[in-house]
Amino acid sequence: MVPMTTVTSTRALEFREQLLRRVLVADGAMGTMLYSHGIFINRCFDELSLSAPDLVSRIHRSYVDSGAEILETNTFGANRARLSAFGMADKLQAINEAGVRLAREAAQGGAFVAGAMGPLGVRIEPLGPTSFAEAREIFREQARALLAAGADLLIFETFSDLNELREAVLAAREAAGHDPVIVAHVTIDDFCNLPGGASPETFTREMNSWPADVIGVNCSVGPKTTLEAIERMVQVSEKPLSAMPNAGLPARVEGRNIYLCSPEYMAQYARRLLMAGVKIVGGCCGTTPDHIKLIRSETRSVQPQTRRHSVTVEEPEVRAQAMTPVPMAEKSKLGAKLAQGRFAALVEILPPRGVDASREIAGARLCALAGIDCINVPDGPRASARMSAQVTCQLIQQHAGIEAVDHFCCRDRNLLGIQSELLGAHAAGIRNLICITGDPPRMGIYPEATAVFDVDSIGLVHIIHNLNRGLDIGGNPMGSQTALLIGVGANPGALNLEEEIRRFEYKVEAGAEYVVTQPVFDLKLLENFMRRIEHVKIPVVCGIWPLTSFRNAEFMVNELRVPVPEQFMDRMRRADSGEKARQEGVAIAREMVEHVRHMAQGVQLSAPFGRYQLAVEVAEAIGPR
Repeated sequence: MVPMTTVTSTRALEFREQLLRRVLVADGAMGTMLYSHGIFINRCFDELSLSAPDLVSRIHRSYVDSGAEILETNTFGANRARLSAFGMADKLQAINEAGVRLAREAAQGGAFVAGAMGPLGVRIEPLGPTSFAEAREIFREQARALLAAGADLLIFETFSDLNELREAVLAAREAAGHDPVIVAHVTIDDFCNLPGGASPETFTREMNSWPADVIGVNCSVGPKTTLEAIERMVQVSEKPLSAMPNAGLPARVEGRNIYLCSPEYMAQYARRLLMAGVKIVGGCCGTTPDHIKLIRSETRSVQPQTRRHSVTVEEPEVRAQAMTPVPMAEKSKLGAKLAQGRFAALVEILPPRGVDASREIAGARLCALAGIDCINVPDGPRASARMSAQVTCQLIQQHAGIEAVDHFCCRDRNLLGIQSELLGAHAAGIRNLICITGDPPRMGIYPEATAVFDVDSIGLVHIIHNLNRGLDIGGNPMGSQTALLIGVGANPGALNLEEEIRRFEYKVEAGAEYVVTQPVFDLKLLENFMRRIEHVKIPVVCGIWPLTSFRNAEFMVNELRVPVPEQFMDRMRRADSGEKARQEGVAIAREMVEHVRHMAQGVQLSAPFGRYQLAVEVAEAIGPR
């Protein structure tokens, strides 16, 4: 029996030789075909290689009969991250093996079998919690499974994040060695750019440096935009190019997604792609065996283009990729105070539930007269629907004569909305931020509301840090910069303190400039937290909450999971009237301020139930600062 490594090496050599001599035609969409056979889109399509092998085999065979010379395995989402979402991570090996086997059986020794690999479906650093190392290991695992099963080459498809695609290619090369062929595709927007903004010239130069054999574009918005991107890529590419466009954009017809580009139209663009210089041509979403049949016909009549077309490309003027950030002390009054090591006092005021912010503005004026430095405005606390925090901050700054701190929540915004609102906040004069992930909607009174969570607070810090350096979410120069003071949150009383500290360190690494803690009543927890983060040199502002009743104290302990020492619980329990309870709560809060005065660089005082006077009374304990 011939060893599989020898077979793979021989097929890889054959593939490379053929690629030098002619154009190779890949197959079309697998998902579209499965969908057309009545498979619901919420199914794990990759698992169908196990549960419906005959259907997958028929689709492969139909592409072979149409002239496809590269068959992609039904494994686009067969990585551990995506399979885990279906509870099928334990089937990873079996699904990838079955995917290769079914494609090989359909190919019958003719068409090359390409192990298809897609993105992980989770965000990786710096915008997500998955590290480069973790991502690479997940890709490495699937690549090994596909190659061990006998895939002739690997094709990466529909990647919008260059960082993720880089890790995928490096993982595959580590798993494959030097022999197997690797094809790497990105997906683009209507303007030929990556979703993060990188132009074809930019991402092609980046991909030139990777150990991939072929690079190209797949999916996206249709053959026209794919051609435009390829014509620009070919000017700077050092590698053969591949193009596998969608059959246009889908239209919703009687509840189903229908792709409207005809086989004839796709074939016309296949000819143009060949003339532009691509060496692999095929199709993605919406393409069928009928499309591939006509595309194959075009490759027989068109000689592969060996010279580069002359395409005029207007590239942006070369300039520094990042601008020097505005120093912390110059961003705001709060930034100046923290940078100088002076003690700061913040008071939290919730946005109004309606359109009238007069009560909140009056509370902010009261705080300003008492010498408070900033008003801290939460963004949809406890997943509630209130006036936007940014607008509330603007009203307070305009009418109360005091700086505001805008809580900025990831829950309600996608990446585009995040950048838009941050730029708007700067333009509106908001300079102080606290970056939070946000409470899930199920915690609020509208549990059916949809959460976004494109990024968490760590990714948000990275985005703001980029904007402060004049770079957009894709790392591209904007020509101007923000000057936003980046604050983050931390919980000294977290049940999993190791994880809390790990995330806090990531936030600082991403660009956090100060931290505000959750309410603290237990000094031992705060002292331990401060000791654990003493290597991280950013100002700490300690959260202080004046209790208003024993029931309020119970709520803190049992529902907000904020530890309250028994001595404080007992003091609140013994208060025999509402007024005495509030006085006792203020006394406890003042004691906490005195204790943390020399441990932290500021306090954030809550004004429970809109009782702003309580916060002012607590602030009196701070003294000169």
